[in-house]
Amino acid sequence: MNPTFTLLVVDDEKHNRALLTELLQGEYRIILAKDGKQALDRAREHHPDLILLDVLMPEVDGYEAIRALKNEDQTRDIPVIFVTSLDSAGDEERGLELGAVDYISKPFNPAIVRVRVRNHLQSVQQRRLLEQLAMLDSLTGIPNRRRFTEVFEQEWRRCMRDNVALSLVVVDVDNFKAFNDCYGHAAGDDVLRRIASTLQTSLRRPGDFVARYGGEEFVILLPGVDRTGGEALSEHTRADIEAERIPHSISQAAPWITISLGGATCIPQEGVTSMALFSLADTYLYEAKHAGRNRVCWAPQSTSECGNEVASSDNPKSA
Repeated sequence: MNPTFTLLVVDDEKHNRALLTELLQGEYRIILAKDGKQALDRAREHHPDLILLDVLMPEVDGYEAIRALKNEDQTRDIPVIFVTSLDSAGDEERGLELGAVDYISKPFNPAIVRVRVRNHLQSVQQRRLLEQLAMLDSLTGIPNRRRFTEVFEQEWRRCMRDNVALSLVVVDVDNFKAFNDCYGHAAGDDVLRRIASTLQTSLRRPGDFVARYGGEEFVILLPGVDRTGGEALSEHTRADIEAERIPHSISQAAPWITISLGGATCIPQEGVTSMALFSLADTYLYEAKHAGRNRVCWAPQSTSECGNEVASSDNPKSA
């Protein structure tokens, strides 16, 4: 089992905490809490992979603790195993109804505890893998539209809180339908994979983000990057794609694969939604395509006006 898994052991008796620590510390990172209140604080701080929770504790007991855990977004999905001296069927039923994934009676069998912990952590690992796969585009291997939507909202709120710029670029492969018609969909798939790889390579900072939005469209998110920086990165990316010289004999832009990019920069503010910035970047993607493709067009307004700019735009869209 992965030694980076973190377990939170909660028991008001020091002897029981020591027993469980000795039993599990060779395989997992162990965090201890001596009552329900401390358990809640440590769960919020460390976000453990699994909680072993006693029921009979002073002040905040195990039942109150699990209710509180399940009522908070950041701790709701942490699996909880009750380890308690309450061993009646009714006690076990109550614990499971409150959201516990398992129920171990004291005195416990060390081998049984190890196996049950291992089994539940395997389930955690499998669930996380599935969640990761659900956030990736199956063709290109980069994040998909669903993941972009999550990251976009997170970065919008963070940039609003920090009062810093957020730049967004919408990327479209020029005359891609014609490419598929001429060279076939297998060749088209290969082009999308190569473009996705080049876009990822063009990102310079850990916080920069690229995703496949759908079809032949990609998005690049640049937190903390102003208009000048966003335009420069976009032009660099456009040139990198053109330098690949992937043949496209019937393109209207060049004899090889090219991309058009529309960008916008905004300091997120109350009263303006993240989709206002997306719509503005999308409008300037249309401008790039209308102006002949294989170019970058960036919204010229100041960083504080993206909401007003979108409100006055027809937001045309080109296929």
